[in-house]
Amino acid sequence: MNRMVHLPQLPQRIVSLVPSQTELLFQLGLGNRVVGVTKFCVHPLKEVKYKKKVGGTKNFNFQAIDALQPDLIIGNKEENYQEGIEQLQEKYPVWMSDIYTLEDALQMMLLVGQLTGTQEKATELVIQIEQQFAGLEPAVPPIPTAYFIWRNPYMGVGSNNFIDHLLTRCGFHNVLGHLPRYPEVTPEQLAQAAPKLILLSSEPYPFQEKHQAEFSEMCPQATIEIVDGELFSWYGSRLLYSVGYLQKVITTANRIPK
Repeated sequence: MNRMVHLPQLPQRIVSLVPSQTELLFQLGLGNRVVGVTKFCVHPLKEVKYKKKVGGTKNFNFQAIDALQPDLIIGNKEENYQEGIEQLQEKYPVWMSDIYTLEDALQMMLLVGQLTGTQEKATELVIQIEQQFAGLEPAVPPIPTAYFIWRNPYMGVGSNNFIDHLLTRCGFHNVLGHLPRYPEVTPEQLAQAAPKLILLSSEPYPFQEKHQAEFSEMCPQATIEIVDGELFSWYGSRLLYSVGYLQKVITTANRIPK
């Protein structure tokens, strides 16, 4: 964002506007310093339910945030909205992340550790995640894949985003990767792209098994799987659980006839 964030002391009243970064703060032992979260911040479940809700990721409750008097607000360029962030920056230190790759996510964790005085825990977390991803065995040969995040209209994952990066690491060739970041996709476009694997995310749209049939009609040749969207898209400490899950998805995908 080309902005400097000045913190005269370690923050004691943190508002997090991003679910995956909220979970990270708790992982770093900062739960007692988190005073506000969004309504989409669901992890860790027991802890966040007692925190003040400050609206959604794209519609902040400014009155609620003002009442909390935060000394640090943490957001993300993609998940939050520019107008709201700029309004908050007029009053508070607002630190923003911008995540496209695993490396970006790990750097974000280290910087959050630096901001909050939890560098040692953040470094341990990053090393653990790096080691896990180093052991990830991608699908060979790469499997033509389409990943969907929304229905009515159908929206998939295009290029230049974190999910696309993880798909590549898994050995899934994103057949929508030539399109913008989150494109609307028509049934005709999908059929033409001819994926062998279609992944339907559990979030933000809650795809379920009942939706598999409509994708089978569009692409009869494709294998269709419901996947845990958090483990494909959350770039905070939830990545601790991603590799084991992704490896299972890869193992299933490797059974697809080549």
